[in-house]
Amino acid sequence: MAQLPPEPRPGVRPGHMPGSLNVPSTALVENGRLLPLDRLRQAFAAGGVDVGRPVITSCGSGVSAATLWLALDALGKPPVGLYDGSWSEWGARPELPVVAGAK
Repeated sequence: MAQLPPEPRPGVRPGHMPGSLNVPSTALVENGRLLPLDRLRQAFAAGGVDVGRPVITSCGSGVSAATLWLALDALGKPPVGLYDGSWSEWGARPELPVVAGAK
């Protein structure tokens, strides 16, 4: 299992939420615009996201999660939620489960 880089936010554990998937917001934008719909679908599929199922967007601090929301909305599949606390909140709460390996 690949070792995770150190967490840059003090008090936040490295890792990710159980069951989370990874679609970088940078994979959805080119030259400041959302990609065409077919490429957005490909980016979500590459990250293992079934856009036909309920999705909650999240990221490190809640900002990039908004880009994910916009991309899903453009596909006609708006998320059921955006976790604005994102990893900064989840990773700082010791009672919440964390997966420490690479996705």
